[in-house]
Amino acid sequence: MPSLGRLPIYGQPGADPSPLARHRWRTPEEHAGPLAVPPGEFPEGAAETPEGLGRRGFLRVLGASAALAGAAACKPPREKVVAYVRQPPEVTPSRPDLYATAAAMGGYAVGLVVTSHAGRPTKVEGNRDHPASLGGSGRQEQASLLDLYDPARLEGVRHRGRGLGWSAFLVEVDRLAAGHARDGGARLRFLCEPGTSPAAADLRRAVLERFPRSRFEVWAPTGDDALREGLRIATGRDLLPRWNVGAADVLLALDCDFLGREGDHLRHAREFASRREPPRMNRLYAAEASFTVTGGAADHRFRMRSSQVLGFARAVAGALAERHGLASLAALGAPAEGAEMGRWAAAVAADLAAARGRGLVLAGERQPAAAHALAAALNEALGNAGATVTYGPSSALDAPAGAEGLRRLLGEIQGGRVDTLVVTAWNPAYTAPADLDLAGALAKVPNVVYLASREDETSLRSGWVVASSHPLESWGDLRARDGTASIVQPLVNPLHESVTEIDLWAAFAGRGDLGAHRHVRDSWRARTGADGFDRRWEEWLAAGVVPGSAAPAEPAAVDAGRVAEALRAAPAPKGGLEIAFAPDYKVGDGRFAENAWLQELPDPVTKLTWDNAAMLSPATARRLGVESGEVLTLSVRGRTVAAPALVVPGHADEAVTVALGYGRTAAGAAGSAVGFDAYALRTAAAPWFDGGLEVAKAGRRHPLAVTQGHFTTEVNGYRRPIALDFTVEELARHGAELDHHRGEPPSLLARSAAYQGQPNQWGMAIDLSRCIGCGACTVACQAENNIPVVGKEQVLVSREMHWIRVDRYFTGSLEDPGSVSQPLACVHCEKAPCEYVCPVNATVHSDEGLNEMVYNRCVGTRYCSNNCPYKVRRFNYLDWRGEVAPTLKMLMNPDVTVRARGVMEKCTYCVQRIERARIDGRGRGEKAVAGDAVVTACQQACPGEAIVFGNLADPESKVSRLHRSERRYDLLHELGTRPRTGYLVRVRNPNPDLA
Repeated sequence: MPSLGRLPIYGQPGADPSPLARHRWRTPEEHAGPLAVPPGEFPEGAAETPEGLGRRGFLRVLGASAALAGAAACKPPREKVVAYVRQPPEVTPSRPDLYATAAAMGGYAVGLVVTSHAGRPTKVEGNRDHPASLGGSGRQEQASLLDLYDPARLEGVRHRGRGLGWSAFLVEVDRLAAGHARDGGARLRFLCEPGTSPAAADLRRAVLERFPRSRFEVWAPTGDDALREGLRIATGRDLLPRWNVGAADVLLALDCDFLGREGDHLRHAREFASRREPPRMNRLYAAEASFTVTGGAADHRFRMRSSQVLGFARAVAGALAERHGLASLAALGAPAEGAEMGRWAAAVAADLAAARGRGLVLAGERQPAAAHALAAALNEALGNAGATVTYGPSSALDAPAGAEGLRRLLGEIQGGRVDTLVVTAWNPAYTAPADLDLAGALAKVPNVVYLASREDETSLRSGWVVASSHPLESWGDLRARDGTASIVQPLVNPLHESVTEIDLWAAFAGRGDLGAHRHVRDSWRARTGADGFDRRWEEWLAAGVVPGSAAPAEPAAVDAGRVAEALRAAPAPKGGLEIAFAPDYKVGDGRFAENAWLQELPDPVTKLTWDNAAMLSPATARRLGVESGEVLTLSVRGRTVAAPALVVPGHADEAVTVALGYGRTAAGAAGSAVGFDAYALRTAAAPWFDGGLEVAKAGRRHPLAVTQGHFTTEVNGYRRPIALDFTVEELARHGAELDHHRGEPPSLLARSAAYQGQPNQWGMAIDLSRCIGCGACTVACQAENNIPVVGKEQVLVSREMHWIRVDRYFTGSLEDPGSVSQPLACVHCEKAPCEYVCPVNATVHSDEGLNEMVYNRCVGTRYCSNNCPYKVRRFNYLDWRGEVAPTLKMLMNPDVTVRARGVMEKCTYCVQRIERARIDGRGRGEKAVAGDAVVTACQQACPGEAIVFGNLADPESKVSRLHRSERRYDLLHELGTRPRTGYLVRVRNPNPDLA
């Protein structure tokens, strides 16, 4: 192997100015200049004895989200889930079963396939037959298993601290109902979330028949309210758009994170990724304030304040009307705000006009209704309606769930006109707008009945608290955005006494003793007919979808006059510093704050863990004299919170973005007092952005556990070609340079004979063009391989345990950078540097190309970690699990060893799945495993299908074809490690007019 001093490292003075030499950096410090080589063997703080771990941090580590919530919480499960005495005939030891079901995300169905070992769910995947997932899965879907087994979940029914069973609660409901029946339920109110369950809709109608003067109000802090209202303005009907992202050649995202968290983002990511390979490439423009997953995937990202996005869209409409003959948009256009924005608008308009019928304009949920109406008008004028976007009726049960219903309810409570309030909306005392004091008003209601899975801010203010079942232990039904129905079926009996929302509505309808399963079956039997119903029911359960249940697309004509009127009424951008709110990528609106897997998952863009922060641009930070970690006082309209600053490259100037969902006061050991409460600044009139923000330094610092700078593959201060990105034109001109970064490196030694002639040779390919950096692969790997969380204090000293990390590299300037995401796990080097230095032969190589870890041999010298150039090996410094609660033991994948303290661990290419495929093949008499038969956990979760695994010995396997691609390169090829994981460079498709 050549010496380090002679490596052909790109970035040295005099190197060829090719895309390989492009300056790629992860942090502002790396952007400033060459990195200094760390003085020690490991990252700073990572080699010291773990002293000073506070009790709170220790509790957060132990038991994951349960965090040893107390001896009372660690009760064993009910009798129904203990081991059976006689094995059921459908259960085969060590053989997992797969079940189709669905979960609600934002009220709409996401199709899932769940793996069950001996009757306990152990892994969640996407359902390929479901239109919302197409086989992909997201961070929260993967982490939902941890919520299922959390011993801190509520059980039974509690009335002012006194425990009751469900039967006793039904008696109390009958007593309440008798009182409300006398006036038709005039003093009875229900507060629920937006939902799509047909069975729930039937029961809610039955409740209203029993109490005709009662009313259902709907509240959710995030959602598609503005989208539905915008289409109501444009078309006069309650419709939802169905974006066909895969059919669009040119896309304009107006503050719309359609790849990361909005709408059917899993489906959008898969369709978008299918168009990111030459020669059939699409082009994506994104206009946004804070860097998002979608912005990172864009070919052109226009940074602007959230309040400027509508003006930019109007400038595009004006350019289309003035220069491209779309006269119908003339009344909707407006001059651009500044020359630069005018140049952007002109280029985007020209591109959209050239792709008529093949373009797509998408407006995000954070934009006002007028922006959505304008997007509909643009799509119609460009001929996109009916091609890349169609419209269908909303499958939601209620009108938009904005603050008006909450305001109406609050007025009735304060007027003493509500005696009983039944709440199934998630934690409204925490999520309600700051100017609507719902938390204080709950004390004025004599009977508050709250359905909740855990103790939270609303349960502490409720007289009646009913334990809610997890989706994986529930019967129910849901519809997707296009109307496709799914039956939600349980994989395990409730671990504790709990009920579903359907059970609660049935109780108030006078049918509470039947059970959710009966209600759902009866609802669908009445809907589809009794003939052959039992057979259809079984087919629906097996497939995870009800065939033919999607609502057909409907023609929708846009009324330009109403759109113009809405644009005139839209508020103008306010001066001064702007504050913007956004759902968090991990904890969402806060309901996942108790999930330690998600708390420790690095944010897809900022790589922040265990916190939220006030994000601002480098220029704004310089103007305010602020650095990352400094605590700021944020004040808007007399309301103030303290938040740590985080300088984020690419953020819009004169704007501060804060993530919702943190600052919880009653979220268990893992979620309480983590971050700050951004809801305290959010009002009903300005739910997403507002002007007039005042910022002051608080005079103290707050440590931020940002993982992006923890591991480096740099050497001697020079930058190597790591996460490579080319434009289409650069790939044509410089693609041949990749030949120097793949294939057999020069060596005096012949390739090991151990690999010759073996029928199975495992390898992986990761296509950076398809990767959006969402982080789903990290959580999927954690669930599959029993990987522990370590807590914020340990992350601060670089001790996170994730086997696959997603590095985010910026290119360009601090103010306006591009972005490349790169998943990185053990690359299974054929000549693995870790193996040469292990004194006990704990890390060894198989004849099939796997770099294996023998845990029983490992004595924890960590020499292998020091010698790994990819920095992908993790060391168990502590016994991260402690005394694990019985329910959390059920979470563990039985096919994977649960590692103890003092051993090194890392990616195994999901060897347990390889062995299962090998066993299945032997049963069929096959010597070699089929080329694409093994699917790793990260590959299965990836919504963009960026990760491919398989048998390299099969030339027709997908991984073999990708390894032969002209875009393939080997990471740190010059070291001669011969990695089995190959990367495909990311290809961009920029507009030449915006070069």
